[in-house]
Order: sequence, then structure tokens, then C-alpha cells
Amino acid sequence: MPEGRERIDTPSIYADLQHRLLTGAFDPGSKLMPTLLHDQYGVSANTVRDVLLQLSKVGLVDFEIQRGFRARAVSQERRSQVAAFRVLLEQEGAVLSMRNGGLAWEARLSAAHHSLVHIERQLARAPENTMPFVGIWSDAELTFHRTLISECKLPPLIETFEHVYMQFRQQMVGLEANCVPSYFERIVVEHEAIMDAAVSGDEPALRAAIRAHQSRHLDR
Repeated sequence: MPEGRERIDTPSIYADLQHRLLTGAFDPGSKLMPTLLHDQYGVSANTVRDVLLQLSKVGLVDFEIQRGFRARAVSQERRSQVAAFRVLLEQEGAVLSMRNGGLAWEARLSAAHHSLVHIERQLARAPENTMPFVGIWSDAELTFHRTLISECKLPPLIETFEHVYMQFRQQMVGLEANCVPSYFERIVVEHEAIMDAAVSGDEPALRAAIRAHQSRHLDR
């Protein structure tokens, strides 16, 4: 480790590499070499290798013996498949949360939605490509969707949704060369429809709004 370099713990390395994989820092399919990455974190190559193995288990990294690690490849077909699975998980999780959550859940969901829609409206008014800001928006959107299913009382569903959401975000960012402001104009309306259905207790409308939010990815 170079002199003066502060050692970074494994969870921090995992979080940083995950963030980079979700925001397009690595090209889809590009090789991830522990022998090159370890110096960025001031740890051994074996530590980075262990983190990449963890990321492969949640579907963000491809790993093959003797061929090493690569950022997950992207395709329209893969994104459509992941989006379809996400819809199924989120519909069930959201409906159960709506039944179980009560006023406290509605308040947390409302707060998460308020933060998300503020960011989306700012991006919708942006004059050009918004991809440099996808990280802050992605964090806010994940918080909203996490909150939406947070009271389903099914930890395996929540854990699986987390992995599927990450895979979807990686696919979307890898396929969108230019995330234009008009994209955010559409999803402001979609998130508002999900929010309205959730707090009104309308299960069919909530299921429909969640599916509509992913429809452009399912159609492809």
C-alpha cells in the first residue's frame, strides 16, 4: 500500500464498486482486474477479488474460472426479462405493504416520493443530457421503491427485489446512451400514479401503476 494511503474496509469497497457498476463507470462486458483495481483502494488484490465474487452473486458481475471478472453484459432481452421479474416482485411486495403498513408506512412513502419527484422535476427541466446525474436520481428512486415494499413482512422478497433492482439499473444505464429530460417527465407521472394508488388502498390500481412504470422495458 503506498505511503499515506488510508486503508478502505471491505464493505466500503463493495459499496463503491457497486455504485460504479450501476452508474456506467465500467463499460458493459469490460474486464475487471483485481490486480489493477486493488491499488485504488489500498488493499490486496485478493480482497478486491473477494468483493467481485460477492458482486457476481447478486448478478452485477460475470465470473468464469480462468477468464476472470467482467462487468455484466447488457441487452434489450435481458433488460426485459429483469423488468418482468421486478414487476412481479414489486406488485406483491407493494400490495402486502399497503395492507400491513398503516399510517407510518404511508408517511415514509410520502417522504421518499417527495424527495424523488423533486429530483425528477429538476432533471426534466435540464437543458441537455442528464446521465451525469443518474447516480443521485437512482439513489432516490431506490429509496422510494424500497419503501414501497418495506412492510410486506417477507424478508426473502425484499432481498430478492434488491438484487433484481440493481440488475435492472445496470441494464438500463448500460443501454441508455443519452438520458434526455423528457424521460423524467414520463416517470414523474408514473411515480405519482404508484403513490396515489398506494395511499388510496386501491390494489388493482397499484398493480397496474407498477406494471405501467416498466411497460416501455417490457414491450422491448
